[in-house]
Amino acid sequence: MLSLLLLSFEETLLMVAVSGLLGALLGVPLGIILYLSARDGVLPNLVLNHVLGFTINAIRSTPFIILLVAVIPFTRLLVGSSIGTLAAIVPLTIAAAPFVARLVEVALREVDAGLIEAAQAMGASTWQIVCKVLLPEAWPGIIAGLTVTLVSLVGYSAMAGAIGGGGLGDVGIRYGYQRFLPEVMLAVVGILVVFVQLVQSCGDWLVRRLSHK
Repeated sequence: MLSLLLLSFEETLLMVAVSGLLGALLGVPLGIILYLSARDGVLPNLVLNHVLGFTINAIRSTPFIILLVAVIPFTRLLVGSSIGTLAAIVPLTIAAAPFVARLVEVALREVDAGLIEAAQAMGASTWQIVCKVLLPEAWPGIIAGLTVTLVSLVGYSAMAGAIGGGGLGDVGIRYGYQRFLPEVMLAVVGILVVFVQLVQSCGDWLVRRLSHK
């Protein structure tokens, strides 16, 4: 049983790490575009902002268990199967990216508008404003948002186990629930609790290191 728990933990770790990385790679640029294209943004474009915002809200408002099933054809197209750890990474990434985008947008809105106006007055380009003003000032908030996303992905990955995604959720359902082995269920919950605590502690440490306060 110990080997089974270790293997399932490795699958959960893989799902959370890869989908978190891909979600950040997609979500951070989306969040920046949302901020820049807003009515009071550096490059206002209401049509783009509304279309992007509606799409992000639509994905975020879809319950993850429904999203898992809805994107099965897309998952099969990408990885050739809808079952397994690799297949579970696809819906996890789709769920993570819009979540990250909104959190990045909120973090960017916390940046002092005076700094942006000063950069514009000195003739800085949009790219320079983003790279040298917005992102350095918003990093603590962005890291805090990514930490929240990773913690949410741990829960989502357990849900993915319900439809053959593997990982600790799969073990908890198959052995803890269907075979009524409460000790397995307790072990799965204990591992998930410790894992979430570690992720949150690492995220908090990074935020403190990056914060100017």
